[in-house]
Amino acid sequence: MHWIDPACLPETRGRVSRFLVNPHGDVDGMILDGHLQVHLPPHLGRALTRTVKEGDRIRVRGIKPRGANIIAAVLVTAANGRQILDEGPGHAPAAAAHRRDKPMEASGEVQQPLYGPKGELRGALLTDGTSLRMPPHAADALADYLRPGVHVQIWGRGLSTRHGKTIEVSDIAELVDSTGSTS
Repeated sequence: MHWIDPACLPETRGRVSRFLVNPHGDVDGMILDGHLQVHLPPHLGRALTRTVKEGDRIRVRGIKPRGANIIAAVLVTAANGRQILDEGPGHAPAAAAHRRDKPMEASGEVQQPLYGPKGELRGALLTDGTSLRMPPHAADALADYLRPGVHVQIWGRGLSTRHGKTIEVSDIAELVDSTGSTS
């Protein structure tokens, strides 16, 4: 988004609750104040995690798509004034080699849906911090499983990093209690 002047964009302030990791092991966003998703292009993830830590207060200038609780960040300003500006992928340092994923499964309660930068549903965040990722067409078909409060079991390929755990979902099921009602 190097063509957008961040000074003309609204500013949002908040405290970093957690980082979000994509299926390649790159940090591609964060959650502010426990609920607002901030998306950054993966090529800025290393700069973000070197400058900002969980618990830090930050300011974000970005674009908010309609109908999704997400800001596609153009500029992140840390509490110490350091700025991370999206100038496009050609201006960022080369990313480290992607980590290898492995078969993984998880279960838990959905905290919130996760979106792509244009507001497209892309998965969910579990209350334990696990990121569930999938293509938009699959997320649209599985939207009932990605709502807050739904308890799910997930199978797929994923990885854990010091910044978070993510699973690229291949199968998902809603967990129900022994009486047959949903959790």
